[in-house]
Amino acid sequence: MRRFLAFIFVTAMVLSPMNIWAAPPGFSGGVNNEYEYEEVVFISGEPIVVKGEIKVSERIKDTEKSVSYSFKLENKDKDAKLSRKIKVETLLDKRDDKGQTIEQSSITGYSEKVTIGEDKYELEDFQLSKSDVIDNRPASDFYNGNMQGRKYYKVNKDQGEVIIDISGQDVGYKNFWGNSETQIINYSIRNIKPDDSDGSWEGHIKASVSDSTTKVLKYSDNEANFSSFNGGHMRVTNEQMVSRYEYDLPEIDNGEIDDDERDKGTVKLNKTMVPKLERLIVPKFRDLGGHWAQSYIEKLYSLDVFDENGEFFSPDLPMNRMEFTKGVIRACDIRTYIEEPKRRSRREPPEESVFEDLDTKDDDYKYVKSGYEKGIIHGENNKFKPNNNLTRAQAITIFVRALGFENKAPTPGYYTSFSDDREIPYWAKDSIYMAKEIGLIQGDKFNKVNPNKVMSRAEASAMLVRFLEFLERDLQRDYRENIIYFN
Repeated sequence: MRRFLAFIFVTAMVLSPMNIWAAPPGFSGGVNNEYEYEEVVFISGEPIVVKGEIKVSERIKDTEKSVSYSFKLENKDKDAKLSRKIKVETLLDKRDDKGQTIEQSSITGYSEKVTIGEDKYELEDFQLSKSDVIDNRPASDFYNGNMQGRKYYKVNKDQGEVIIDISGQDVGYKNFWGNSETQIINYSIRNIKPDDSDGSWEGHIKASVSDSTTKVLKYSDNEANFSSFNGGHMRVTNEQMVSRYEYDLPEIDNGEIDDDERDKGTVKLNKTMVPKLERLIVPKFRDLGGHWAQSYIEKLYSLDVFDENGEFFSPDLPMNRMEFTKGVIRACDIRTYIEEPKRRSRREPPEESVFEDLDTKDDDYKYVKSGYEKGIIHGENNKFKPNNNLTRAQAITIFVRALGFENKAPTPGYYTSFSDDREIPYWAKDSIYMAKEIGLIQGDKFNKVNPNKVMSRAEASAMLVRFLEFLERDLQRDYRENIIYFN
């Protein structure tokens, strides 16, 4: 079975060269790891956990996506078996002018049979409409959607029917450091006997399920004494799926429905993938030993956010706008500097720089261009001023624009909570307000944000690491724990 599942997951990756959204499989609230899938079936009026195999294959084109699922599940103690196949087709409407994408999904193929004891339930019809809007931000793609559907089953061919109405929503994000999708799905079950005879019943289930992948950095000491380095960082990729079913079903005793009593409860499921480890480059700067920002700088160097080639980092010198912009773009999207620029035809006119004080032939020009096109950096009078020292207001503004959060600030005219609010430039006020709201920054011991203070390379490094921690941990907490545990 392990070989089989390993083959399935490898096949899915081969068929899908693009990054795939982390998403719970199907729309049944189930969870899986490399070895097993499980979900809870309520169709008989009793919550039954079934486990077994899942196959997933995915094909992606520019504006189309197709996902096929195949399940073979059982619960021997309850004499229950489930086999299911579904195919979901998604059309993508990419609105580059708005920086957004609309996804429209529907079921294009299905089959399902459930056997519980002597009863057999066969899916006759499955209708589902699901639509998502994705805001394609530089640091993360954020999305939110809704779904509505209905499943219609025949019971023992002619002994009744079961109708399950489905409604819900999903919310998620995706970035280089991880992705998460949480679905909240409501099921309304009607078990209808022929001629509405005795034995008909209704039930309600709420399934909250989340699939999350995160990449975290961990330091590993070198146990050998005679080595050229003391230790280094590794990137650890973790994936976990959690699910919670809350149900309200009829009380059934020996096949008899008790209209005066209800069976209410909760079932929780949890599956974790085996972590993936990746060792990273070991930094060897000679001027960082004992410096307060040593760990921050070494993390960023290990991640290729910084690519200094010399022996010295000069942590206490000012950070300039070009260096910082390059670092932010590399931290947000590693693909920026992996992809090779397209060759231009000799007949094409030379590329025009987005700022008049930058040369398109500069090795770092592509980072500024990317930041400009994504709306996270602006110039002044068509100049970028790459060698100017970076201020805290500029750094904070770039971070918040990368997340797309600046427009969530209150209507202009508000004050921030910082004691030096009057010193904040007008163009940075929204970003500084939101950075404080999401915990990206805090005031000093005098509650000052010091917006116009020039940042050293060490200070900029510390703020960059906090930004990465927000992408690693804070987003997952908001998109999973805060929704599932407090919804």
